[in-house]
Amino acid sequence: MNASEQTLLRIERAIRKTAEKFPANEEASVMTDIHVRVTQETGELMTFDDDDKELTRCVVEEWIDNKDDDFYEAITPIIRRCLSAQKQLVDAMSILKPYAFVLEDDEHETKAELYVVDDEVAILDQELLPGLDDDLDKFLDDLLKE
Repeated sequence: MNASEQTLLRIERAIRKTAEKFPANEEASVMTDIHVRVTQETGELMTFDDDDKELTRCVVEEWIDNKDDDFYEAITPIIRRCLSAQKQLVDAMSILKPYAFVLEDDEHETKAELYVVDDEVAILDQELLPGLDDDLDKFLDDLLKE
C-alpha cells in the first residue's frame, strides 16, 4: 500500500501530538506503552496510553472503508516510516524506558510492534531474529518427540 503525502503528514502530526503529552523537558515518571489503534472502517488512527486514555486521534481518508485482509500488515511500514522520521522527538518522550509503540485493531488486538525504545536501543523492525519462530517450533517438536 502506498501512502499519499497527506496521509504521511496526518500520521506524523498524530505522532507529534502524542509526543506533546510527554514533553522531553519533564522527568520521565510515566510507565506506559503507546497504543496506536486504527479502525479499518472509519480510517481513524488514535493513540492511547496503557490506561486506555486517549492521547490524540485523526482520520486517514485513504484508509476509510478499506476491506483488505492484509490491511494492518500494509499500514505497519507506513506508520514505522513516520515514527522513524520523527525518531528524535519520539526518543525524547518523558516515558520510562523501555516503552513501545504498538499497533492495534479496533478490538484492541495487537497487530505489530511498531517501535521499541530501551535506553540506547531503538528497534524499528519486527524481524529482530529472522527464522527464530521456525527454530523454536522445530526445537519444541523435537523435544516433544523424545
